[in-house]
Amino acid sequence: MDLFERQAESSSPLADRMRPSRLEDVVGQAHLLGDGHILARAIRADRIPSMILWGPPGTGKTTLAHVIASETNSIFIPFSAVLGGVPELRKIIAAAKEQKSYYGKKTILFVDEIHRFNKAQQDALLPHVENGTVTLVGATTENPSFAVNSALLSRARVFDLKPLEPDDLRTLLARALEDDDHGIGHTAQQVDDDALQAIAENARGDARRALSALELSSDFAQSAGVDRVTVAMVQEALATQTLLYDKSGEEHYNVVSAFIKSMRGSDPDAAVYWLMRMLEAGEEPLFVLRRMLIFASEDIGNADPRALEVAVNADATFRRLGMPEGIFAIAQCCTYLASAPKSNASYKAWKAAQADVREHGALPVPLKLRNAPTQAMKSWGYGEGYRYPHDESGFSSGETYLPDALLGRRYYKPTRQGLEAKIRERLERLRGATEAADGSDAPPEEES
Repeated sequence: MDLFERQAESSSPLADRMRPSRLEDVVGQAHLLGDGHILARAIRADRIPSMILWGPPGTGKTTLAHVIASETNSIFIPFSAVLGGVPELRKIIAAAKEQKSYYGKKTILFVDEIHRFNKAQQDALLPHVENGTVTLVGATTENPSFAVNSALLSRARVFDLKPLEPDDLRTLLARALEDDDHGIGHTAQQVDDDALQAIAENARGDARRALSALELSSDFAQSAGVDRVTVAMVQEALATQTLLYDKSGEEHYNVVSAFIKSMRGSDPDAAVYWLMRMLEAGEEPLFVLRRMLIFASEDIGNADPRALEVAVNADATFRRLGMPEGIFAIAQCCTYLASAPKSNASYKAWKAAQADVREHGALPVPLKLRNAPTQAMKSWGYGEGYRYPHDESGFSSGETYLPDALLGRRYYKPTRQGLEAKIRERLERLRGATEAADGSDAPPEEES
């Protein structure tokens, strides 16, 4: 490669310049591309099915699509689900038919961001995927089960690409350092081993992120007039790259799920980590606060009623302070909720009561529980027999309040966690007194 060619190519990012074109040069994804594995066999046999390549950024989806095209007797046509329209698709399909009929060449249609395919695009493409005019290779960071049209999904194999291991990333980085034509070998820069390891361990399995960090670190070194890339330069380069977190994508739901489950599992360390993952990536703090308000009732409840107060106060405090000071209240709430005793007894109570309401409908209110503001209502028996608990030391032993058809139902079953243990003890005493008074033989409560 001469100087002018190198200058022209150097305008492309290092990750694009180092993209392999041969199967044996692909790093990682051994579960798909290792000897004897399904996708490797399909590529070598030139029997490529329509497929969806699903994985986080930088795991090699686009690279694999290019490798498939170069390793098979196929024409490779890239198409953007965002930028391309139906007219463009029809032109591609017409050309694919011609290539297949006259030259026996297959066409691989590579659709990047296939989860953004609209209905018109899908309708235009589907029949031609079905009859084999084109082989579809789609790439997405979203879970295909949710993000890809079911009709399209049913006609394609889904291959799950994993984040690359640090050793895999070290291999890619070493290639870039040694390659004079496509990499940065021509710069004659030295890169500290600790710096390479820092990139490999902090790139989150993302090849593009790793190579971009190396390229940016190299630029820092050149700007400083030195020929060695240090750990400090790498850290600066990594700090400029954004976190993997798409507020509308699967990773959003993954991180939120981890946050909730960490609080539910009483792990404040994990909970505050996932909290900061969200906030550092730009999540709306009010969304996080809403989730914690729900959690305080759903997962803590009466085991620690103060939890809801803490969540409400955190929400109010943040609304008054905003960022960055408001994060103190958010973090305080997060660690409190994670550390608090847990009970979902109130949640289970209303779900069970809801089930009875839906099954039995509007059962009549017992006459003794009805108000009688008029003489006529009194004559009909409204309020007759009602016992006022305050006249009986705060509790009317033997009295019942449910409709007759549901007498004996137990919806709320307090746990032995936190304050709810005391609530449980009191209710057991009161319920026992009622059962003894009316002579009922109620079944024992289930242990919680």
